Amino acid sequence: MQDASDADDQLVGLFEVAEMAGVSRTVIANWRTRDKRFPSPVADLRSGPVFQASRIRRYLKRRKKYMAYVISTINLKGGVGKTTTTVGLAEFLSAEFGKRVLVIDLDPQTNLTTVLIGEKKWKVLNDNGHTLATLFQDALRPDGEPEEFDLEKTLQRNVSPVKAVRKVDLLPSSLDLIDVQDRLATMSSGRFYSNNPTDLLRKAVRKITDDYDYVLVDCPPNLGIVTLNGLRISDGYIIPTIPDVLSTYGIPQIQRRVRDFAEGLADRDEIVEIGIVVTKYRANSTVHQNTVRRLKDGKGELPTVLSPYIPERDGIAASAEFTDRGTLRQKYGYRGEYDAFRAMTKEFIELVKEKV
Repeated sequence: MQDASDADDQLVGLFEVAEMAGVSRTVIANWRTRDKRFPSPVADLRSGPVFQASRIRRYLKRRKKYMAYVISTINLKGGVGKTTTTVGLAEFLSAEFGKRVLVIDLDPQTNLTTVLIGEKKWKVLNDNGHTLATLFQDALRPDGEPEEFDLEKTLQRNVSPVKAVRKVDLLPSSLDLIDVQDRLATMSSGRFYSNNPTDLLRKAVRKITDDYDYVLVDCPPNLGIVTLNGLRISDGYIIPTIPDVLSTYGIPQIQRRVRDFAEGLADRDEIVEIGIVVTKYRANSTVHQNTVRRLKDGKGELPTVLSPYIPERDGIAASAEFTDRGTLRQKYGYRGEYDAFRAMTKEFIELVKEKV
């Protein structure tokens, strides 16, 4: 059910559409007449037609007007390189392709957070309640208690210990998310369903997401409420995976759950499968070769497999350490690792533009 408290936020008239697109109302009128992809209005009022804001945003993306692409990274199995993939994408999008990136760490293991800002800074933020755990804890407070989440103090700007990375911001995670997730399932929905537990993140970050070219959401290795908060704001998702049986086993379940979740949203049509990112790949492994072949032969049932594959190398394993470096090549390695990550990021950009 659509939140009544969000109705005004989600409906826009022609004037607002023109502002979102950065064009005149005459141009918008021409698009409506000539482009069959232009969204239909949800109502025709005396003042003119009104539209679903999210559908307008998706349309503008297809017209290559500026809007943030929001992409989640998810796998039900831990240890598959999900965090390394997310950090790598963020850093390469920034340093190599000049993109502004926001990284949202929803994984209570906090690995992504400490890779980007270090354990010392994370501990200070965590002790002061400046993590995403506070956002979710606010939803569990009794009515009348003041909210404690402060978006501006939580948002960490210009993170990454790599000097070449200049445009990556972070909303950090916390170990406290482990306890919070179970409690969120029991929270009161509130009047008019205004406290939908899967909508908390969207409400908190919607005013800043379009300051970026890409928003990357690192989800926990489960399909619980915190993960659904990440998917709720996402246009699409990628699945980083080691090419073996155990790591790829849950992919169909992820696809099915994301599809069902998207179908239940009043303001969305789908959350797009961007593709599978193969991680820790060993070219001399028969298991890895056969698994990649199986993934590619999914005949439309599995997402696209991005190439090249991210190899299993000491340099990439070491990239998870918070260590000052000058360039991405120094961080990721000189034996093809940097080239693989850069090429994968380039294909990621192309697929997002094509599919979202």
